[in-house]
Amino acid sequence: METEKDSAANIVRRYQRYLKLEKGYSPNTIDAYTCDLNKLTDYLKGEGVDILDVELDNLEHFAAAVSDLGIGARSLARILSGVRQFYRYLVLDGYLKSDPTELLESPKQPEHLPEVLSTAEVDKLENAIDLTKWEGHRNKAIIEVLFSCGLRVSELVNLRLSNLYIEEQYVRVMGKGAKERLVPISPRAIEELNYWFMDRNVMKIKPGEEDYVFLNRRGHHLTRTMVLIMIKKYALDAGIGKTISPHTLRHSFATALLEGGADLRAIQSMLGHESIGTTEIYTHIDTTTLRQEILEHHPRNIRGEN
Repeated sequence: METEKDSAANIVRRYQRYLKLEKGYSPNTIDAYTCDLNKLTDYLKGEGVDILDVELDNLEHFAAAVSDLGIGARSLARILSGVRQFYRYLVLDGYLKSDPTELLESPKQPEHLPEVLSTAEVDKLENAIDLTKWEGHRNKAIIEVLFSCGLRVSELVNLRLSNLYIEEQYVRVMGKGAKERLVPISPRAIEELNYWFMDRNVMKIKPGEEDYVFLNRRGHHLTRTMVLIMIKKYALDAGIGKTISPHTLRHSFATALLEGGADLRAIQSMLGHESIGTTEIYTHIDTTTLRQEILEHHPRNIRGEN
């Protein structure tokens, strides 16, 4: 490959195509990687260093410069992770013979545990819902599905009726990188979905929206922001002092499984984590011996919780 004829902009454009076509990343993910990569290219331009001539020293100085701007360790680690992926691509595509990021260290991150809700707190959240209102059963079903299945909020708002297998008690989820996974769904969540479907069945649904599970009163599928606002409102109404979001219910799902004794790799599969390292954060929350499979351990699947 005649790399000397390639400008940094052309290389980045090819990298974006690689992320889309080879890695299957979503537009939002590609935008995030590109934004972080632009920080590096802007820095290198100021230093007079070509993107293909980068050495470890350049990258370490870049990391120090970003840190000096007040960017935290977690955000810096994410930026450097994107830089590593970019240079691995350059090696893979023949632009470089060796990877200058191999010895690049990420900053040490302070111990941080995500907020989680106990099963009792999830019940308080659901009890704050006024079921006499139009959206009541829908919102209760949303909270129950998030807690019982550990879905990302983006996965929830894009959940389709055609991906629900109620009799078999599982859902098919399209996760990050267009990767599918099957997730068991509890009888409690199925019950709440059926209540919602009674209301949904009498709605006027916009053309093209018929297959979405969760809709607003105008017949459109929900957005992530709608779900975030809804959950924060119910947390306030329920008197839950923790700062929570839809992702809190995902953390709570994983923590409940771990406390019940589920295997960490089973949790990894249910969450759709590509790396077991991402899942291992939950071992800091509970050190119960990991033993059986997922359905035996989530509180919504245990006798008396349905």
